[in-house]
Amino acid sequence: MTFSLTARDPETGAFGIAVTSSSPAVAARCAHLAAGVGAVASQNVTNPALGMRGLELLADGTSAQEVLDRLVVGERFPEYRQLAVVDGRGAVAAYEGAATLGVHAVAVGEECVAAGNLLADDRIPTAVVAAYAASPAACFEGRLLDGLLGGLAAGGEAGPVRSAGLSVVEDVAWRVTDLRVDDHDAPLQELARLLALWLPQKSDYRVRGLDPTVAPSYGVPGDE
Repeated sequence: MTFSLTARDPETGAFGIAVTSSSPAVAARCAHLAAGVGAVASQNVTNPALGMRGLELLADGTSAQEVLDRLVVGERFPEYRQLAVVDGRGAVAAYEGAATLGVHAVAVGEECVAAGNLLADDRIPTAVVAAYAASPAACFEGRLLDGLLGGLAAGGEAGPVRSAGLSVVEDVAWRVTDLRVDDHDAPLQELARLLALWLPQKSDYRVRGLDPTVAPSYGVPGDE
């Protein structure tokens, strides 16, 4: 009921996760990132604690594969989990438990990994990686979104998707992009609309967090 793309941008070192699902609020449970550290997607029968623990291990310099191995060994119900990990060097690892739902698969690209379950067919993650790699988008967020759209165009899930999210961390402690569509008839199209709204303002909000004395005007009523 979910497919995702977890990646490190080779040009900037940013980490990002884009995810969509038939379940509501998928990004709230599945996407885990830390600036300068890495990213973990926890899905299928999701245990968000695995994403949190994965980031702790990545922060200690543990490789993606070792993080994955330790998460699986330490998990009470590993057969129900599907995981994707990208570490600080861009190395990737993925795991699918024996009880992963429906048609499921993973695909690896340059510093990225796509994973999905309850898919229309097992080629969807490969389509996600290919669309991400071929994306003409000027920014990392746009390429991540194009990856998901490529997966949707290739067939997506066995049923309709209802929620989506896209999160990116760069060189500050917070998520510089964190967009969610928790329930919608066309969540990826709505996510694209939100991203187009957000990107022109992204840099300003970063500056406001670092030094509001040099930030652009806030553009709200009363800010004359």
